[in-house]
Amino acid sequence: MLEAQFFDVLREALWAAVVMSTPILAVALVVGLAIGLFQALTSIQEMTLTFVPKVGAMLAVFWASMSFMTSTLTFFWTDHIIPLVAGS
Repeated sequence: MLEAQFFDVLREALWAAVVMSTPILAVALVVGLAIGLFQALTSIQEMTLTFVPKVGAMLAVFWASMSFMTSTLTFFWTDHIIPLVAGS
């Protein structure tokens, strides 16, 4: 494997990881911001108030976007990794 080919596959792998993690991270950001605003407005400083809804929302989005993540990962493997293993 050439160095340029290795870096190209590494770049594509990192991009696939970014694309797959974007929905979960975006929901965590929005929910965290909303709960932080709620805490600032009501002066409630409870740690579980930030943690539990954020994890619940992230799990819901993970469940909803699981097919998208699987297809993205499958596309990456069939287009980049399997041809390298096969030697073509």
